[in-house]
Amino acid sequence: METLKPTRQHFSKLGLMYLLGSLIIIGIQYLEYFIINRYFPNILNNSTAYFLILMLTMYAISMPLMGLLIQTVPKETSSEKKKMSIGQWIITFIICYSGMYLANIFGNIITAIISAVKGSAVSNDILNIATSNDVWCNVLIMVLLAPIAEELLFRKFLIDRTVKYGEGISVLFSALFFGLFHGNLNQFAYAFVIGGVFGFVYVKTRNVKYTIFMHMLINFFGSIVSLALLKLSGFSEIMSAPDMPQEKIMEITMSHLPGMLLFCLYAFLIIGLVIAGIVLFCVNFKKIHFWKTQYSVPKGKRFATYFVNIGVLVFMIYWVIRIIMQLLS
Repeated sequence: METLKPTRQHFSKLGLMYLLGSLIIIGIQYLEYFIINRYFPNILNNSTAYFLILMLTMYAISMPLMGLLIQTVPKETSSEKKKMSIGQWIITFIICYSGMYLANIFGNIITAIISAVKGSAVSNDILNIATSNDVWCNVLIMVLLAPIAEELLFRKFLIDRTVKYGEGISVLFSALFFGLFHGNLNQFAYAFVIGGVFGFVYVKTRNVKYTIFMHMLINFFGSIVSLALLKLSGFSEIMSAPDMPQEKIMEITMSHLPGMLLFCLYAFLIIGLVIAGIVLFCVNFKKIHFWKTQYSVPKGKRFATYFVNIGVLVFMIYWVIRIIMQLLS
């Protein structure tokens, strides 16, 4: 174990930097809320304006500071970038979208069970935010800024500092840290899957632009197209009032018939993508491999080395507690 001490210290420092970065983001957001609540309370009544201030500050100040902290951890010398064909990119996107959708269903089932046990609904914060914002705001934050910042922090910066110890552990950390960072169970399940696929793409290409564009497209479908079709179909109005009379539901349905048809076509497209993704994953499964290196930790010592260290443990405990608090709130 003494020979593995430098590896444990490396991962511990990395975990601590991600924890400190997370605390900076949360701390600045609380400070912003305090200042706005005290001096500009009217902003709190405008959900788009408040969200925009929080997010722009995060992407302009908090996340760059987090990136600087992460870059204090030594990284492996960058490998030569490898090209990914358009066909490979499309196949990977379909597999990723399929896995994300299935993971999202699984996450929603678990959340529904927890809601039933505790006797009250678990808030889906990202859905509430997305539906209350103006479309242009969602495009700016969720489609443009978030993918760039998150891919740099959780793919490029993280994998560049862990791939030395093997591609497999590097992709696992990318998926796990990315999933936990979202801070709620609804997103953890599918963010973990997305992080795994994007991590695999990055370790094989060392080119973050492929995952940035893929991330942008996934967020575009999830936060723009899906929500637009929900409104056009009248489903969002129906779901906002669970006790709505049957007559009112029929009235809304008939008045939104064109939108309802578009939504059904979109649903069939999603089902097709999910099925295609499952098939493509099965066909290409044998092509998935992770290279080990001379620094890879032997079996039987990996968990203790990579995870049982103060930095990684504290980072994971912090975010697991936040997820539990979100479930119980």
